Amino acid sequence: MDNKHKRIYLSAPHMSGREQHYIGQAFADNWIAPVGPHVDAFEQEMAIHVGAGGCAAVSSGTAAIHLALQLLQVDRGDRVFCSTLTFVASANPILYMCAEPVFIDSEPATWNMSPQALEAALAEADREGALPKAVIVVHLYGQCAKMDEITALCARYGVPVIEDAAESLGSTYKGRASGTLGEFGVYSFNGNKIITTSGGGMLVAEDAGALEQARFLATQARDQAAHYEHSQMGYNYRLSNLLAGVGRAQLQVLEERVESRRAIFDRYSSQLAALPGIAFMPELAGTRSNRWLTALTIDEQEAGLTASEALHVLAGENIEARPVWKPLHLQPLFAGKRYYSHEGMNVSERLFAAGLCLPSGSGMQEDEQQRVISCITAAFEQAATRAGQSRIALS
Repeated sequence: MDNKHKRIYLSAPHMSGREQHYIGQAFADNWIAPVGPHVDAFEQEMAIHVGAGGCAAVSSGTAAIHLALQLLQVDRGDRVFCSTLTFVASANPILYMCAEPVFIDSEPATWNMSPQALEAALAEADREGALPKAVIVVHLYGQCAKMDEITALCARYGVPVIEDAAESLGSTYKGRASGTLGEFGVYSFNGNKIITTSGGGMLVAEDAGALEQARFLATQARDQAAHYEHSQMGYNYRLSNLLAGVGRAQLQVLEERVESRRAIFDRYSSQLAALPGIAFMPELAGTRSNRWLTALTIDEQEAGLTASEALHVLAGENIEARPVWKPLHLQPLFAGKRYYSHEGMNVSERLFAAGLCLPSGSGMQEDEQQRVISCITAAFEQAATRAGQSRIALS
């Protein structure tokens, strides 16, 4: 297949070339199984990089959220508030705990959790005597939520914050790394993330004791004994030494990956922003997004085509794009769960209807990005031609 028709992926893994060094060490030492020197080093290096008290490397971001909920003693019937505009992995661990998810709408400035909706939800929960055990705040597509407002609200009611920073490693909020602003932070190293271990995650916290307990729970909760002794339920959640080696190499190029994705966003913005009806995901003042995915909305009335139509056009050219996440309060899995909108506007639903994520992998070449830009531009031109023909037919 020639390059003109080669598949362009949404966010392909991007290896640095240094991974083989650490993998080779693991093979040479025959240290392949979970835990090991690369796991310890990866945790330490990540903690230094993001300025956190410590980290615990686990098998996925989902596992990290689950462990955070365990550490906060979430129990059957407890409520946990969660951003609604996110991947289902943000909320599934709430169900693992047999707890009750309550979904909070987005707001326009960040597309993330609305402080206004959160305040309404907390006030009502307080009146009912059923405050949540935790609030899970998602930093969508690399953009940090309004953490000052959110943490102040949660502190007022004594509710801990879990930052789902799965998509925002490398992003900053007022000079601090995403994932270090709440009681717990969570990173993901899935294959499509800004750095990858193929599959993996990290729990971040200042509390060393909590992290030690997380490691204990993640290693089948094995008690100190010569034999296998277990006094509580545990999980098989630790990251393997082999994959941690990949993570160490990837972490060394994180800032390069952020710069690459921000440059990709800038090229999209400079060449597409003038098209009618296009608006790119904003960047809140005082924050720096890693721009994990370039996300935009298309106003059908102005553009003459919908986001889903643009998605179809891109797919026809062998280009992978994706709609914005379908809000969790609209998912069949969570039918009937409580949901609080942003000032009655249902911002997350509007973003889902109009949103589109473009290929943004840090390894994408400029000619590949130009293919995407040309395809979108052509789709808008065709829409404008159709609109002109319709006006002539009606006159």
